Amino acid sequence: LKSRIFRLSSGQEISVDELRRRLVKCGYSASEMVEGPGQFSLRGGILDLFPADRENPVRIEFWGDEIDTIAEFDVISQRRADNLKEIDVSPVSEILFDDPEETANRLEALAKSTRGKNSPKVREALNGDAALLRAGISPGCCDRYLPVAYPEKAALLDYCGDRFLFVCETGGVRERALNAEKLLNEELRELFLDGVLCKGLDDFSITAQELMDGYSVHDTVFFDNFARGSFDVPVRDLVTFLINQLSPWDGSYQILLEDIHPALQKKSTVLVFAGTEKAAAGLMEELADDELPAILCKGTPSALQKGYINVLTGSLSYGLDFPGEKLLIVSYGRYAKSTRGSIKKYKKNANSFNSLEELHKGDYIVHATNGIGIFDGIEKVQMEGLTKDYLKIRYAKGDILYVPVTKLELVSKYVGPHEEDGARTVKINRLGSPDWEKTKTRVRGAVKDIAEQLIRLYAERQRTPGYAFSPDIDMQSDFERRFEFDETDDQLRCIDEIKNDMEKAVPMDRLLCGDVGFGKTEVALRAAFKCICDGKQVAFLVPTTILALQHYRTILHRFEGFPVEADMLCRFRSPKEQREIVKKIKTGALDVVTGTHRLISKDIQFKDLGLLIVDEEQRFGVSQKEKLKEKFPAVDVLTLSATPIPRTLNLAMTGIRDLSVIEEAPMDRYPVQTYVIEHDMGIISQAIAKELRRGGQVYYLHNKIEDIDETAAKLHEFFPDAAIGIAHGRMNEEELSDVWKKLTEGDIDILVCTTIIETGVDVPNVNT
Repeated sequence: LKSRIFRLSSGQEISVDELRRRLVKCGYSASEMVEGPGQFSLRGGILDLFPADRENPVRIEFWGDEIDTIAEFDVISQRRADNLKEIDVSPVSEILFDDPEETANRLEALAKSTRGKNSPKVREALNGDAALLRAGISPGCCDRYLPVAYPEKAALLDYCGDRFLFVCETGGVRERALNAEKLLNEELRELFLDGVLCKGLDDFSITAQELMDGYSVHDTVFFDNFARGSFDVPVRDLVTFLINQLSPWDGSYQILLEDIHPALQKKSTVLVFAGTEKAAAGLMEELADDELPAILCKGTPSALQKGYINVLTGSLSYGLDFPGEKLLIVSYGRYAKSTRGSIKKYKKNANSFNSLEELHKGDYIVHATNGIGIFDGIEKVQMEGLTKDYLKIRYAKGDILYVPVTKLELVSKYVGPHEEDGARTVKINRLGSPDWEKTKTRVRGAVKDIAEQLIRLYAERQRTPGYAFSPDIDMQSDFERRFEFDETDDQLRCIDEIKNDMEKAVPMDRLLCGDVGFGKTEVALRAAFKCICDGKQVAFLVPTTILALQHYRTILHRFEGFPVEADMLCRFRSPKEQREIVKKIKTGALDVVTGTHRLISKDIQFKDLGLLIVDEEQRFGVSQKEKLKEKFPAVDVLTLSATPIPRTLNLAMTGIRDLSVIEEAPMDRYPVQTYVIEHDMGIISQAIAKELRRGGQVYYLHNKIEDIDETAAKLHEFFPDAAIGIAHGRMNEEELSDVWKKLTEGDIDILVCTTIIETGVDVPNVNT
């Protein structure tokens, strides 16, 4: 591979024929026109080439045997772009033939020696590929010629020089290697029966036994969880050591003391990762009050104090106990991993295809100029001696359209109703018919009307005099200080942007985007508190009753200790309670109200609404959202969304609406870990016990209502002290709301439930 990489530069002398030979040796194939990586095209003194590692193809112009110019060009328009001084050409295939002529001879000899039922088919393929090699063209499927191109088999270890080899779980390695070999042999048998391979083309990789024989050639260290009687090679020395993995500490001081007391009594070294600097300082104060020997380490200490609790900032994903070394490591349980992403720029049509794998025969698809048709597979079509792949689209009256796969951007998915009562509702267009153009014109008109209406609405909002909120007061600072987590830089920036908008005498209309769990709610609550400090009301609009309950509980928790009256208006409230809340909204007795669509009912009249917060805005219809803005033209609006709909995003991107983005994950965000294992109550109970011990809660997903009670009873046998609840879709609203309340308040440890939990519920304490 290294020896085949070569450089071309302007002014260099090399004949066109020599360059062509080198390209074929590198696996490039000749074509009429360059359309993708690995192709070259020769027309007189001009050679178009698409190197394997470049984004665009290059055009090389010769003056005799000298390279005159090298320039990039666009593969679609074929227009030249920037001139280049030089380019590196690397192989396009991992299977490279040293001498195409010699390889062709070997293939022909192999064809003659082939015997068996499928030999005519094999001979035809071998002789055909030999002819291609002689013509300077790489065969299309040269993977099968590995043994011909490389008579000596090689594996990864052959490329390493002086090395140590570490083998983790030797039994598992052997099992995987033997299984892989068994699968390979089955595939080879199928390829022999299909006439793709023959004897001489089947021996290209080392066997499992050859891999294990290689252990003795290298300095090898085996890692195994359990001592075993036999190894694949003789073992010279056996070293035993013990490490116990500990659950992450949940922040409970009492549990920390339980973990470290035995270690301190044995004069062990204790290392505690306490998370943030603020948390480390707080922990040191508590340890000092209990007169425990503790040291706060600044940065990374050069040595640890034995018999002391060494407190550090930062965290690990779990703790470790090394009994033999008398070392205990306890982690705060909040995995510090900051990820600063970037805004993705979406240029493609949201419904366009990224790959051919997304297309299935019979799917409705839309061609930009010809309209809706049915995808009928991919066909190879020969034109002017060239065979290319085309998408076959069936239209009305038996019309067929062939679209080159290189023009995939012209085709997009059909989005809309497919069937109604078993009957198709999609009207297929006819090629050449004006219907599609009429449809597009009609839609353009409708879109234009909506756009004009929206822009008029937003323009009116900009002209409407709004309320300019006062700058922050001391109570606002006190409220923000009580937030128990460290804010991310993005959160702080978004808070400043929203506050600046609120302090202007123009109604705010800002979209706050951020992934789930990135802290949008806290940003919204700070805006809400600022509004309440000026004596105005806040409406928090959400799409579901469960989400309303969730936000209501968050508001009660965050506003605790402040003179703020909050309530919730949704189906979880009785008619009598609802009437009382409506009355309080009208008189101004309520500062903040959380609710569903009920908040935009005709009977709801706010005394002095200052801020409207809309969560999960993509779950509301256009008319509902615009009805809100028509109802409250002078009110500041803050919209929250993890996945804004294209219309909302477009309004933000074009500057009609303001946009704030939280891209940075919170410091304590854990990566999700998924394990797929055979059902084993021992492992399940161990996982649940770990979660409960650190003060967390558990979802036990059992998607069969018929025997969900039996499953809950079985779990109760394993965890007699745990509070176990049940939730499924056949429960009435009162029962279900009671379960969610208990779960969010921490009265349920394990919730045995169906997939009802996927409806936007966020209980941060449920981690397993």
